[in-house]
Amino acid sequence: MADRSAPSCHLRLEWVYGYRGHQCRNNLYYTAAKEIVYFVAGVGVVYSPREHRQKFYLGHQDDIISLALHPERVLVATGQVGKEPYICVWDSYTVQTVSVLKDVHTHGIACLAFDLDGQRLVSVGLDSKNTVCVWDWRKGKLLSMAPGHTDRIFDISWDLYQPNKLVSCGVKHIKFWSLCGNSLTPKRGVFGKTGDLQTILCLACARDEVTYSGALNGDIYVWKGINLVRTIQGAHAAGIFSMNACEEGFATGGRDGCVRLWDLNFKPITVIDLRETDQGYKGLSVRSVCWRGDHILVGTQDSEIFEIVVHERNKPFLIMQGHCEGELWALAVHPTKPLAMTGSDDRSVRIWSLIDHALIARCNMEEPIRCAAVSTDGIHLALGMKDGSFTVLRVRDMTEVVHIKDRKEAIHELKYSPDGNFLAVGSNDSSVDIYGVVQRYKKVGECIGSLSFITHMDWSSDSKYLQTNDGNGKRLFYRMPSGKEVTNKEELKGIQWASWTCVSGVEVNGIWPKYSDINDINSVDANFIGQVMVTADDYGIVKLFRYPCLRKGAKFKKYLGHSAHVTNVRWSHDHQWVVSIGGADHSVFQWKFVPDRKLKDSLHIAPQESLVDSNSDESDSDQSDVPELDSEIEQETQITYRRQVYKEDLPQLKEQCKEKRKSAASKRRERAPGNSIRLHFVHGYRGYDCRSNLFYTQTGEIVYHVAAVGVVYNRQQNTQRFYLGHDDDILCLAIHPLKDYVATGQVGRDSSIHIWDTETIKPLSVLKGYHQYGVCAVDFSADGKRLASVGIDDNHTIVLWDWKKGEKLSAVRGSKDKIFVVKINPYIPDKLITVGIKHMKFWRRAGGGLIGRKGCIGALGRTDTMMCAVYGWTEEMAFSGTSTGDVCIWRDVFLIKTVKAHDGPVFSMHALEKGFVTGGKDGVVALWDDTFERCLKTYAIKRAALAPGSKGLLLEDNPSIRAISLGHGHILVGTKNGEILEVDKSGPITLLVQGHMEGEVWGLATHPHLPICATVSDDKTLRIWDLSPSHCMLAVRKLKKGGRCCCFSPDGKALAVGLNDGSFLIVNADTLEDLVSFQHRKDVISEIRFSPGAGKYLAVASCDNFVDIYNVMSSKRVGICKGASSYITHMDWDVRGKLLQVNTGAKEQLFFEAPRGKKQTIPTLEVEKIGWASWTSVLGSCCEGIWPIIGEVTDVTASCLTSDSKVLATGDDFGFVKLFRYPAKGKFGKFKRYVAHSTHVTNVRWTYDDSLLVTVGGADTSLMLWTYEMEGHRDSRQCDSEESDLDSEEDGGYDSDVTRENEINYTIKALSTNIRPMFGIKPHLQQKEPTLDERQGVVRPSVSRALPQPEKLQTNNVGKKKRPIEDLILELVFGYRGKDCRNNVHYLNDGADVIYHTASIGILYNVATGSQSFYQEHNDDILCLTVNQHPKFTNIVATGQLQLLLFMCGMQ
Repeated sequence: MADRSAPSCHLRLEWVYGYRGHQCRNNLYYTAAKEIVYFVAGVGVVYSPREHRQKFYLGHQDDIISLALHPERVLVATGQVGKEPYICVWDSYTVQTVSVLKDVHTHGIACLAFDLDGQRLVSVGLDSKNTVCVWDWRKGKLLSMAPGHTDRIFDISWDLYQPNKLVSCGVKHIKFWSLCGNSLTPKRGVFGKTGDLQTILCLACARDEVTYSGALNGDIYVWKGINLVRTIQGAHAAGIFSMNACEEGFATGGRDGCVRLWDLNFKPITVIDLRETDQGYKGLSVRSVCWRGDHILVGTQDSEIFEIVVHERNKPFLIMQGHCEGELWALAVHPTKPLAMTGSDDRSVRIWSLIDHALIARCNMEEPIRCAAVSTDGIHLALGMKDGSFTVLRVRDMTEVVHIKDRKEAIHELKYSPDGNFLAVGSNDSSVDIYGVVQRYKKVGECIGSLSFITHMDWSSDSKYLQTNDGNGKRLFYRMPSGKEVTNKEELKGIQWASWTCVSGVEVNGIWPKYSDINDINSVDANFIGQVMVTADDYGIVKLFRYPCLRKGAKFKKYLGHSAHVTNVRWSHDHQWVVSIGGADHSVFQWKFVPDRKLKDSLHIAPQESLVDSNSDESDSDQSDVPELDSEIEQETQITYRRQVYKEDLPQLKEQCKEKRKSAASKRRERAPGNSIRLHFVHGYRGYDCRSNLFYTQTGEIVYHVAAVGVVYNRQQNTQRFYLGHDDDILCLAIHPLKDYVATGQVGRDSSIHIWDTETIKPLSVLKGYHQYGVCAVDFSADGKRLASVGIDDNHTIVLWDWKKGEKLSAVRGSKDKIFVVKINPYIPDKLITVGIKHMKFWRRAGGGLIGRKGCIGALGRTDTMMCAVYGWTEEMAFSGTSTGDVCIWRDVFLIKTVKAHDGPVFSMHALEKGFVTGGKDGVVALWDDTFERCLKTYAIKRAALAPGSKGLLLEDNPSIRAISLGHGHILVGTKNGEILEVDKSGPITLLVQGHMEGEVWGLATHPHLPICATVSDDKTLRIWDLSPSHCMLAVRKLKKGGRCCCFSPDGKALAVGLNDGSFLIVNADTLEDLVSFQHRKDVISEIRFSPGAGKYLAVASCDNFVDIYNVMSSKRVGICKGASSYITHMDWDVRGKLLQVNTGAKEQLFFEAPRGKKQTIPTLEVEKIGWASWTSVLGSCCEGIWPIIGEVTDVTASCLTSDSKVLATGDDFGFVKLFRYPAKGKFGKFKRYVAHSTHVTNVRWTYDDSLLVTVGGADTSLMLWTYEMEGHRDSRQCDSEESDLDSEEDGGYDSDVTRENEINYTIKALSTNIRPMFGIKPHLQQKEPTLDERQGVVRPSVSRALPQPEKLQTNNVGKKKRPIEDLILELVFGYRGKDCRNNVHYLNDGADVIYHTASIGILYNVATGSQSFYQEHNDDILCLTVNQHPKFTNIVATGQLQLLLFMCGMQ
C-alpha cells in the first residue's frame, strides 16, 4: 500500500517580497526596537533594516487590510477581511498573539486605532453600516458598538487629548464621536462655507479640540470642535492618503508622490517629492507615512517601502519592493543560480536574489506577463504574454532576443527542453507550439490533442516526449519535436520526466482531496531527490506531500500566508528553497526547506502557533491511515444528540397552535389535580457516553447525573437530592475545587450550563448563548473563578467563562471531530488542554480567542485518539490516556514518553497529590506514582470482590470504567453499565448505584402486592428493583434479545417478558428462571398483559399489528385479535377478564373479546361505564385532555391510572411526566408537569398502593421513583411542578384596565410608516448657514441639557431677505404618562424636586419655584423610569424608551 502519511520534512517561511500599498493606508510604522512593521497578503511582517531580517506573524487566515501600533510601539493590531473577520493584537518582538477580537464584524476590518494609554482599541467594519466598535482588547471584550456611516469610513482616531472622544472620516463626511457608558454618539462635522463638502481620507488630532484632516482634493481641513475653521489649500496636488502625528509635528503623504512635514501648528517645514528622486518614477503615489526623529518611512501604491533620512532627503533608500497591482502568475527559477524570476499583470518582469533577499533586476514589457521559463543554460528568459505573444530576453542584461506572436489568446505555460534545443509554448487556444532555440526560435512543431486550454507541461529527461495537462484535467503525451500524440501505453512506460509540474497523473493522485474541483490546484513542483512535492491552490495554502503520491486524500503539511489563490510554486535549483507567488496579493514568498534530519536538531523551535482554523480537515495528523477505533469509542462517536424538536421550541410551537388554544379557552376545563408527585429516587448513572462525571462533595456525598437530573446521593442514608434545573440530557459534570459547587452541561438548541450548589441544590449561574446542540465537557479552573466548556456543534466550540458574571471570556473552534475532555491548567488559568478523536491540543487564551497548538509527537509515534487528560505536578506537565491503553506524558507541547497502562482505552484519569489513578475498558483501576514510572496497585472490579454487605448485583466482571474519583479513603468508580461503585483502598467493593446500560428502556411493571417493580430494556437485561427504602436491584437476568414490555401475573409469582425478536418468556418472579417461552411473531412484542383475577389469559401484542391470546394453564394460543391497521401500543383488560382494549400506532382505539379475539364495536358512552382492571390507554374520550396542543409533534407514550381512578399520570416524547384529573375529558386538560427525564418517557406505572409513581426514560436509561403527595401536603423545598400549557388567562381574573394595558401594541405607533409623507431633507440634516453670532465669533452658553440644537432651518423664498430662524427652547411641558406606566414619579434632593416623564422627555420639576428642566436625549416615548437609591450614586436616573433597537440612557 502506498504511504499516505505526511512527509517528515517541512517548510519555514524565510522571506516575503512585497508590501500591501494598494487599497490600504497608514499601515507602516517603526516599532520601539526600530524595526519596521507592515503587512502583505495574510502575513504581518516585522523587518529589521539593520540585520536585513524578517519575522512573520501568521495568525490571520485571509488578507490583512488594517494595522495599528500600540502607543508603547511594541504591540500591533491587525484586521483582516473574510466572512467572520477578526482582529489580532500581537507582539512585534516575539510575533506571538496577545489577544483575538472576534464575533462582531462581518466582511472585514477597515481601520483600527489604539487610544492614548493603549487600553482600548477602536475598529471599523466593512459591513453596510461600517460599524464602529470599541474593545477592551486585553480581555477581548466589546465595550460599545454603533453604526458608523452609510458610506465607507477611511480613517478613525482617538482624540489623544480628550478621553472618550474619537474622530472618524470617510466618503463625504467627518464625524466626532463621544463614548459615554456603552454608547457611542456621533456628531457630524459642519463644513459650512469654509470648505467644500468632500471625501476626507485621513486625520490626526491635536490639542484644544483641533483636528487636522486630509481631503481628496489635496487640501488640509482644520477643525475646531465639530466645525471647520480653516483650510490649508494645495497642501498636496491630489488626495492626501496618509497623515502621521509625532512629537515634532505632522507628516502627510499624497497621491502626488510628495511627503510634506509640518510643525505642531501645521506650518510647513519641508517637501520631499519622491517622483524627482533617483528611485522615483511618474505616477508614484504615497499611501502611508511614518515620521520618527530624523527618519521617515514611506509606503507607495506600487508596493515599495522607502526610508528617508531628513537631512539627505533627496536620496531616499528603497528597502522593499514588490509587484504592483494586477495578478501575478509567472514564476521561473534559474537552473544554476539562486535566482527567481517573476512576471505579472503589472507588465514588469523581476529577478530576485534568494540569498540577498533583494530585487536585482527589473524590466517593463509591453503586455501583461502570464508565464516564464529559463533556458537550461540560464542564458535566455522566455515570457508568455496575455495577448498570445511570447518574448525571449537575455538574462544578463534583459535585452530582447526575439518577440513572436503566433496565437491570439494568453500563453499559460512555457518550458525549455532539458537539452536546451526546444521551447514548448502552451496557450489558451488548446495547443502547444514547439520552437527550435538554435534556429532563432523557428516554429518546428505543434501539439493539438487538447480540447481545453493548456495548464501545465513537462519534458522527459531525454527531450523526446512532452506531457501536458489541460483545463479539463486531461493528461496527454506527445512525441517531440513533431508534436505527434502518443497513445500507446507501452511506449509511455519507461519515460523518465525531467521535471514534474503537472497536476494530473498517477504520481500525483494523492494531492487531490477526495471531493474537489479539478481546477483547485494551480501548481505543483516535485523534488525528486527529497521525494517530496509542493502544491499551490485556490485557498491560499501551500502544501507539502510525499512524492510520488498515489492515493487520493493523502496527508500533507500545510502552510498559510498567501491570502487568496497561490498561482505558482517552484523549488530553487538546489532544492534549498521553495518560492510561491500569490495571485491577488501579488506577493512572492520564499520558504526554507528543512529536511528530515535537520528537524531533529530544530525540535526546540516551538511549532508555529495556529489560530485554530489553520488546521486542515484531513491532515492535522501527520500519520497514515488511522488504526481501527475501539468499538466502544466508535459507538460513542456515532451517537447524535440532535433532536427533531427541542424544549426551547415549545413556546413557538404553541404559538403556532393559537387557533386551537382559542377554541379550548372557550370551554371550561377541569382544574389540574390537587395531588402532586415529588422525585424521590433515581436508579441509573450516565456512564455509556460520558466520563469523569462522578465526584465526592465537601460533605462526603456523591454527585453525578442521569437523564436531566443532577443527583446528590447520601450513601449513609441511601437517599438522594436532585437538581432539576435542566430540561434535557445532562452530558457532563465538573466539580468546583472546593467541592461545594457543580457545573453541568446539557443538550439543547441553545444549550445551557448550570452551576449549582450541592448543599442547597440552588442554581448560582446559568450560562447560555454560545453552544449549539449541547455541551459535552466542562471544567473549573483551580481558583474556581473560570469555567471551560466544549460544545457538540460541528466545530466543537470551546468557550472560557467567568461563570459568576455569566460572561464569555474567549471562544474558539475546537476541532471537526469529537472532543471528550477539556482541562484548565491549575497553575495558569489562561491555559487549557482538550483531547478527543486524533486530537491533543494545548490552548492559551488571547483576549476573546484561544490560540491552539497541536501536541508535538516527534518520532514517538502518531496522534492517537485521546480519551482523558489531567495536568501534573508542574504547569508544563500534562498526561493523557489514549484509546490504545497508553498514558502519554507531555512537557509543554512535546510528548516525552508513553506508558502502557491498560488493555483497551484509558477512559478516566484522576490526579492525586502524590500520583495518579487511571481506569480503563479492561475494568481495572490502577494507582500510579507521581511520574507514571510504577504502578503501585491495581483493583479489578469483579463480583468476587464485592463486600459482604453490598446491596445490588454486579452485572458482569471487569465492566468498562468511565469515571474515577478519590476521597474519604475510597475510590469512586463509574462504569459504562450504569453502576457506581466504591472501592475501599484495601480491596472490597461496595455497589452504590445501578441502572440500565445503553439502549432504550420501555418495559416496566409493578408488582401486584409488593413494593417491587420489573424493567426490561434494549440492553438485553431483565431487572427486579426494590422500591422500599433499601432502593436496590434485587435480581438481574441477561436475555438473548432486548425486550420492550413485561407484566407480573395477578398473584405476583410469574413475570411475562416480551422480546424484540417476537418471542416472549414467562419466568419465575423470584428467581427469574424460565417457566415457558413462545415465538409466534417476527416483530417486536410491544405489550404483554395477564388477565385480572386468576390470570387465566395472557395477551401478547406485537408490532406486526396482532394481539395473541394465550391460555396460561394449558400454555396454548387460543385466540388472535386482528383488525388493527398499525402496531399495537397499549392494552388493558376489563375487570372480568373478558374484554381487551387496544391502542395502535394509527391512534385507533379497538376492543376485542377474549379468549377468541373477536373484534367488538362499543359506543363511547358504554366504554366509560365498563370497569377496567387497569388503565394505561392514551386514547378515548376519558383521556382526550392528555394530548397537548402540539399533539402532532409529540406523542403521549404512556399513561397509568391510580387505583382510586382519580389521577392519570402520563409520559410523553418531551420527557414530561404529567398528572391529570381523571377522566380528562375535553381537549387540552390542565395538568401538573414534572421534568427529570430527558427525551421520551416510555412508561409510567403506579405501585400497587399508589404510594409511588415509577417512570422509565427511553434513551436516558433511568428508572425514577416519585412519591405521591396528597393535596395539602406541600413540601416547600422543591417546587418542580409547573402548571399547564394554557395559563390562567382564559379563566378571567384580569381587571379591565390591566386587560387593556396588556393589549397595547407599541410597535405600530412607533415604527410603522410616517403618518404624513415627508419630502426633502429634514431641517437638521440640511447644510447650516453660520448665524450672525457665529460670524462674529460670539459663543453663547447652551440653555438646555439636551442634545445640541438641530441645525438651523433655512427658508428658501428668493424674494425675501434671507433671515435665519431663531432657536426654539423647550420651556414647559404639560402632561404625565400614567395611562400605561407605573412607579414613574420620584422625589429627588430630599423632596425639593420631582422627576417624571411624558412623551420622550424626562422632566425635573422644582416644587418651590414650579420650574421644569428637561432631559431630551431620547427619541421616542419613554415607558419606564427608576432612580438609583444607592448613596454613592445620588441623582442618577435610568429611563427606557421605545424603539426597534432599544437602548437605555442614564440621566444625572
